[in-house]
Amino acid sequence: MSVLTHLLPDSSNLRLEDCLLDEIKTKIWLIVSAIRTVVNCPVCHQPTHKIHSRYERLLADLPWADYSITLQLRVRKFFCINTLCKRRIFTERLTNVTEPWARRTIRLAQRLSAIALANGGAAGVRLSQQLGIKVSGNTLLNLIRSIPLPPIVTPHTLGVDDFCFRKCKTYGTALIDLERSRPIALLKDAKAETLAEWLKAHPGVKIVSRDRSKTYESGIRQGAPEAIQVADRFHLLQNLAETLNQVFATHHQALKAVDEAYSLSSVTQTDGTVVVRVPRPSREQQPLQLADRNHARRLAIHQQVWNLHHQGWSGKAIARQMGIGVTSVFRYLGSPTLPEPTRRRSQGRSILVPYHEYILKRWNEGCHEGLILFKEIQQQGYKGSYDTVARYTRRIRTAQEIKPRKRYSVKSLPKVTQPKKLCLTPRRAVWLVLRKPESQQPEDQELIALLRAKHPDLAEAIKLAQGFAQIVRQRLPRQLKRWLKVADSSNLTAFRRFAKRLREDYDAVKAGVTMSVSNGPVEGHINRLKMLKRQMYGRAKIDLLERRFLLAT
Repeated sequence: MSVLTHLLPDSSNLRLEDCLLDEIKTKIWLIVSAIRTVVNCPVCHQPTHKIHSRYERLLADLPWADYSITLQLRVRKFFCINTLCKRRIFTERLTNVTEPWARRTIRLAQRLSAIALANGGAAGVRLSQQLGIKVSGNTLLNLIRSIPLPPIVTPHTLGVDDFCFRKCKTYGTALIDLERSRPIALLKDAKAETLAEWLKAHPGVKIVSRDRSKTYESGIRQGAPEAIQVADRFHLLQNLAETLNQVFATHHQALKAVDEAYSLSSVTQTDGTVVVRVPRPSREQQPLQLADRNHARRLAIHQQVWNLHHQGWSGKAIARQMGIGVTSVFRYLGSPTLPEPTRRRSQGRSILVPYHEYILKRWNEGCHEGLILFKEIQQQGYKGSYDTVARYTRRIRTAQEIKPRKRYSVKSLPKVTQPKKLCLTPRRAVWLVLRKPESQQPEDQELIALLRAKHPDLAEAIKLAQGFAQIVRQRLPRQLKRWLKVADSSNLTAFRRFAKRLREDYDAVKAGVTMSVSNGPVEGHINRLKMLKRQMYGRAKIDLLERRFLLAT
């Protein structure tokens, strides 16, 4: 019994009277009595010793091993001896054991609250059952809602970003203390007025990091006009990538020509060895009448949208006139020429791809017999046909300029290698151009050189993009004005528009290039918030979501 006494919630104020064990139901009943002789009135806090009556309470407690615990608690009612107190009879409070009217101990409630904060309702129930605690999902969620929010300490550096309640429908705002990397609050929407009200209610913010949103720019200017706004560098590079993608999308044929030229080019290594790339499999020409008709239709719509735009029509008026969406209108107005449609990037992954490296190795060693190579890779697990291997060896002979009927050559043959790039799409070209110089491979530099030489617009776009990326990455604010001046005089509409937006937000952009403040921690917390939202199946209201976001850290 002495050991069991030490396992009670408050062994100094409780006395264990008896212990009942039910091995069939795996339950233990502990009969416990309160032993304090003097208690305080909960209203006037006057001590008293006059007992009125006794009664029992049943409390659930933490399980012991595989046994659930129920405390049969014998407590008392007392008379308040203060004649001026409005409470005549009261029940003694066991503040270290349980709350008034509660059916569980404080330590059990704390354990359930921790489970609920970490796992939510449904997952929390499953974990509780594994721990031997019976509880419902609604109980866990109510425990979360009963936890008070922590007091807000106004940060010196604040991070602001939006998150979605429903994608493309409703959005909220997350506020992060960037000095401590901790969330502060969630706002119910992503409006400038809501952010301004919060900033006015919590004065003292000196620096605010944000994305390129004009809504947040306006809200910060209204709520904290003296705060320094910092445009996040990641979003600056993201906007640059979108601009460069627009330019590449209008030169899709040039990218295709560069891709084909690269796939057929040879490379001379440092030791003088010539390496040629295996050409891609030839594709059969399929009828494209339907695709051509659709492209012609889109081209006519694009031309008509621009004609109405030159006449002074607004975007909504053009959409009503032509019977298309406003989003489509602005997408057409985003480029003076209609971007070429992106074709299929590849024909799928061949069953022979895992064996390309071995075949090329054996081929460079002098084994030019397809049947021998076929039998060798069969021993390694190849399940395909010989025809697939034969087609691949024919492509190798084409790269080495060996005639189809001729198996051997007296002249020295170049080595062959498999090209790494499958297809040079606009997005992949953007990635190549904006990749950090120290991360670029020789193949990447070769592709960029081919792009520069293919079209003057591509060369200009690459020069402008790499120049701005260098300014952002190396934090060169003194070169920002000169770059904007060059971009303003560019022939590329996308970069002129990009430079115009940068000038409208010049102070924040310059601060982003100058200061070390970043929205990276904010993006990390947004990812965690998305996980919490999906864990609750997207049905949680902001009060529950805010508590799990702020408290479970």
